[in-house]
Amino acid sequence: MITTETARTGLSDSARKETLSLRVYSFSAYSTAAMVVSFIPLYFLDRGFSEQEIGIIYSTGPFISIFANIILGIASDKYRTIKKLLMLLLLGQLVMISMLFPTHNFALVCLVMMGFYFFQTPINPLSDSLLLLSSQYTGTPYALIRIFGSLGFAVTAYSIGLILKHIGTSWTLPLAMTTIAITLALTTRIKDYQGSVRKIDFSGFFKLVRQKDVLLFFLILLTISIPHRMYEGFLAVTMRHMGASDSLVGLAWLISALSEIPVLFLLGKFGHKFKELPLLMLASVMYAVRLWLLSEIQDPRWVIATQAMHSISFGIYFSTALRYLSRLIPDEFRASGQAMYAVVWTGLAGVISGMFGGFVYEQFGREAFFRMGSAFALLAAASFLLRYLLSRHER
Repeated sequence: MITTETARTGLSDSARKETLSLRVYSFSAYSTAAMVVSFIPLYFLDRGFSEQEIGIIYSTGPFISIFANIILGIASDKYRTIKKLLMLLLLGQLVMISMLFPTHNFALVCLVMMGFYFFQTPINPLSDSLLLLSSQYTGTPYALIRIFGSLGFAVTAYSIGLILKHIGTSWTLPLAMTTIAITLALTTRIKDYQGSVRKIDFSGFFKLVRQKDVLLFFLILLTISIPHRMYEGFLAVTMRHMGASDSLVGLAWLISALSEIPVLFLLGKFGHKFKELPLLMLASVMYAVRLWLLSEIQDPRWVIATQAMHSISFGIYFSTALRYLSRLIPDEFRASGQAMYAVVWTGLAGVISGMFGGFVYEQFGREAFFRMGSAFALLAAASFLLRYLLSRHER
C-alpha cells in the first residue's frame, strides 16, 4: 500500500528530476543563442562579407521572427504540444546550418539564414511557455529555471571564444551544430506539459493602436530598441575590427550575460517600489553612454568594461518595460500587447538596425554608427522623461 507520504516523496523526487532536466535544457538552448549572436557574424566577416551584407543577413532574423512566432504559436495551440515543436525546430536548425557549408553566394546565404532564423527565433518563446507551464508541476518558479539559460549563454560565449581562438573561425558551424544536436537530445528528456501559447488576438491590435498612451509607448519603445539591436548586431564585428580575438569577444558576451542576472533578481523583488518611466529613462541614458563609448574606444579590452553596463541598460529596461506594459494595457488585450511588444522589440528594430545600420556602418564608419545609436537612445530617454512629467501633470 502506498502511503500519502510515499506518494508525496515520489512526486518530490520526480519534480526534482524534471527541474534538473529543464535547467540543463535551458542551459543548452541558450548556448545556441550565444553562438548565433556572438560568433555567426564573425564567421561571415571572415568569409569576406561586408558590414552592410552582414547587416542584411542579421536583419532577416527579426523580419522572419514576426511570421515564425505567429505560425508556431498557432501550431502549439492547435496541436496542444510544445515539446514536439521544439524538436521539429531544432531539426530544422540542423538542416539549415548544414546547408551553409557549400553555400557561398550572398543571396543564397540570405535565404538559408532566413530559413535558419525561422526555426531558431521561436525557440525562446516556446521554451519560456514550457518553463512557465512546468512550474505548476515542479513547484519551481520560472526565474529559477530561466536563470540557467543566462548562465548557458555566458559560459558558451566565453568557452567557444577560447576554442575558436585556437582552432579558427571555420569551426563555427560545426560547433553550432553540436550545441543544437545536444539541445535536441536533451529535449527528449523533458515532459510535454499540456497548455498552449497564448493566441494573438488580431482585432486587439487595432483597438490598441487607437489608444494614445499605448501608441506613444510603442513609438518610444522602437526608438530605444533600435540602438539595442545596433549594439547587439555589430558588437562582435566592431571588436574584430579593433583586433580582438574570438576569446575576447566571448568574454565580452560573458560579462554582459552575467551582469544582468543580479539586476533582474533585485528588480523582481524590489522593482515595484520604483516608478517605471524614470527607470526606463535611466536605462535609455545608459544605452546612450554605452554606444557613445563604443564610438570612442580604440582598445577592444575597454569594450569589456562597457559590457558591464548591460546590467543597467538591458537589465532595467527588459523587466521594467514589461511591467509598464502590463499596467498600461487592459487584461483583455494583454496577448495583443505582448505580441506588439515582440514585433517592435525584435522585428521592426532588428530590420531597421540591420539594414539601415549596416549601411551606415559600412559607408560612414563605426564612429558615426554608434553615435547615431546614442542619439536614438537619448531621444528615447527624453521621451520617457517628458511622458513621466506629463503623466504627473495629468493627475
